Amino acid sequence: MALSTAFTKLFGVQHPIALAPMGGSAGGALTAAVSRGGGLGLLGSGNGDRDWLAREVAIVAEQTTEPWGIGFLTWQIDIDAVEHALEHNPIAVMLSFGDPSPFAERIRRAGAALIIQVTDLEEARRAVDLGADVIVAQGSESGGHGARHGRSTLPFVPVVVDLAAPVPVLAAGGIADGRGLAAALALGAAGALIGTRFQATAEALVDPSVSTAIVQARGEDTERNSILDIARNSPWPRKYTARTLGHPFLDEWRGRETELTTDPHDVREAYQVALSQGDLPSLPVWAGEAVGLINDLPTAADLVNTLATQAEDALARAGKE
Repeated sequence: MALSTAFTKLFGVQHPIALAPMGGSAGGALTAAVSRGGGLGLLGSGNGDRDWLAREVAIVAEQTTEPWGIGFLTWQIDIDAVEHALEHNPIAVMLSFGDPSPFAERIRRAGAALIIQVTDLEEARRAVDLGADVIVAQGSESGGHGARHGRSTLPFVPVVVDLAAPVPVLAAGGIADGRGLAAALALGAAGALIGTRFQATAEALVDPSVSTAIVQARGEDTERNSILDIARNSPWPRKYTARTLGHPFLDEWRGRETELTTDPHDVREAYQVALSQGDLPSLPVWAGEAVGLINDLPTAADLVNTLATQAEDALARAGKE
């Protein structure tokens, strides 16, 4: 059975799978591989750094002719970053974590599809009002940043599906195999946006130690926190925290966030010293609760096809029961 949905028809892709545009780690090789595999690769441009974007877009262009897009952290960018990205003719631009309204009309005028990720119903209503072509409903199981007081994927996705109809919705958060993709489709989503699973692939733009940590981790090894953003002096909006694997600074400061927020100087200084001495990795390991389902490092193109096949099998079995 082919998994044809409103999402696959909109972008002309084979499978209802999109790469989460993970800042920095969803580089050109990973984006291209997901698109070659029949999904929609989304380049993780983060703050829109021009040098990074130029380098990684060149890799995408060299490695695939299939549809691909670019994702931004909305709170970190300005209109110039979006204008520059649109010069590369992505099929879609995804905006996450912040007010997408200053950029929505410019993206549409360029002919790119507007994808907006939401973490609560207020954000979902705003995305509908802005005319999003696709809405990503992110549950709190997701790796990396998400809502401090979010809802789990299972109850959140169908509410957004009902609210946004007929706009296609992608489910995100806690999806790392074909069964998760099948569940998303059963909830009424038009596909899934997948992050952590794609960090553990041959093309992910991460240190090999990160991929190894993801393969070895269990879901209970993750936790959502703002401690590491404070320690790294990363000014994320307060409503978003990050789900990561364990970290020495979490053990030291867990439960002391108020203290840390009030006087962060000492922890930031200690964090920088530890980095300079090589005692800490340069970045935390962002990972979602589905990390325990990840046990190998395939190519991303193979993974897309494996996820689709697994989902087809899961749906076929459910139809027979």
